[in-house]
Amino acid sequence: MTGFGTTNLPYGVFQPAGASPRVGVAVEDLVLDLSVLLDSPGEFAQSSLNAFLAQGRPRWQEVRRFVMTRVAQGVGAHQDGVYRARDVTVLMPLEVADFVDFFSGIEHATNMGYILRPEDKDPLKPNYRHLPVGYHGRAGTVLPSGVAIVRPLGQVSTADGVALRASRRLDIEVELGYVIGVPSRLGEAVPISAFRDHVFGVVILIDWSARDIQAWEYQPLGPFLAKSFGTTISPWVLPLDALDDGGWADGPVQDPAVLPYLRDTEPRNPAIVLEVELNGTLLSRPNATRLYWSPAQQLAHMTRNGASLRTGDLFGTGTISSSEPDGMGSLMEISWGGTKKIELADGTSRTFLEDGDEVVLRAAIAGDPGRSLGEARARILPAPAE
Repeated sequence: MTGFGTTNLPYGVFQPAGASPRVGVAVEDLVLDLSVLLDSPGEFAQSSLNAFLAQGRPRWQEVRRFVMTRVAQGVGAHQDGVYRARDVTVLMPLEVADFVDFFSGIEHATNMGYILRPEDKDPLKPNYRHLPVGYHGRAGTVLPSGVAIVRPLGQVSTADGVALRASRRLDIEVELGYVIGVPSRLGEAVPISAFRDHVFGVVILIDWSARDIQAWEYQPLGPFLAKSFGTTISPWVLPLDALDDGGWADGPVQDPAVLPYLRDTEPRNPAIVLEVELNGTLLSRPNATRLYWSPAQQLAHMTRNGASLRTGDLFGTGTISSSEPDGMGSLMEISWGGTKKIELADGTSRTFLEDGDEVVLRAAIAGDPGRSLGEARARILPAPAE
């Protein structure tokens, strides 16, 4: 899942050698400089996508039509404004304004319920099927692919009491993230019907989770230090329009029926297949079609109280998972709470991440390598001295 085909055309920020950052579009092994091709430096000679994102869907569609026409005519590295991908540095694609993460994978929620609360008859909390559960994360620690993750320190509960120590149960969660382009006004909810007026596109997202820190701190207000130390996103943002050709799928039946403001039509979920790799070993292939809550439902719920959107807001799906190990989206699930060893190709085994481990998350529409979203990757560094 590595190639950017001629229909995906994701947007990002890149820097040629000896030049300033600018906005580009990736196609196959090339990057197109939009500031040159569209002769619009004020819009595209920028270090983030935010100025372009804020202009709204008519402009997004206009630029995409231009790029598709230009690509159909033929582009090559010998042309002005066209670079080989290997000759440029790809940077963080946007300035993240706010970050919200959801819990919309029902298989993940079910698996976690069985692992953490085996005595409960129902692994899901009573509210799960009524609203998209979420939490407000930390925008300042959303990081681009390739930036290392430092193992976090935090309070944990031990047999001897409470201690401050490095997490020993560092985990990943396989997600997608949605990027807001057009803001909304404070006090006005964004309905499901306006989803595509506000959301520009989708990225791959790794939600890093310190399970032992989380177990002690999360009650009653949810995650804090266990997740705020880092979130990794892919450097290329796939526009929603790239999903229009077979990129959406029906979601699971929602029972009981949801409240009117959450009613979404089918198909409602992205038909995106992900691959999670640890030190070169493919662990699983989660499928985003299984998410219980759609991105439009997440957005509608996130703003139902009048909370406003800002250009550059990012919201994550929550862990995309399965009831089967080959589709599970976290080590917590694959190792079943640390009770099962995960065997790697190098002869070692894991339950949770160790220092030096490298995680790579890839994704593609319908699993088609030619319709890739690229990848998000990071290596684990040791914790700072306690």
